[in-house]
Amino acid sequence: MMKSSTHENDFYAWTQEQAHLLKTGQLQQIDRQNIAEELEDMGCFEKRQLESRLEVLIMHLLKWQFQPNLRSRSWELTIKEQRLRLEKLLQKNPSLQPNLTEIIEDIYPLATLSAERETGLSLFPETCPYTLTDILSPEFFPE
Repeated sequence: MMKSSTHENDFYAWTQEQAHLLKTGQLQQIDRQNIAEELEDMGCFEKRQLESRLEVLIMHLLKWQFQPNLRSRSWELTIKEQRLRLEKLLQKNPSLQPNLTEIIEDIYPLATLSAERETGLSLFPETCPYTLTDILSPEFFPE
């Protein structure tokens, strides 16, 4: 009961206690259920970060393509930054790579909503017009 209460009431203290128990081999005393849930959440965080970065990148690619007269250095740098951050994230989490096409399909409607909100346009394709290679390629800027 105390383990669960500590997890709920003082997360930092709980993490330090659990780390100490693991490091000292006191496995019978660890809070297995909460540790398992926290590990799952950590993995989900990485996936959410990937989704968020892809959403921002695709939104800017759409803005770049559909508002050529408003292209700016800021948009270009955002596209480059998101690609670099995605590359780094995928290097640290290669198991996310096989899911990229599915993730793009899932987040594309959010990217179009964001692009619509920022541009006032509503002419974006229903499905993502860019391939995975296009999206991740440092040289690709849609015309």
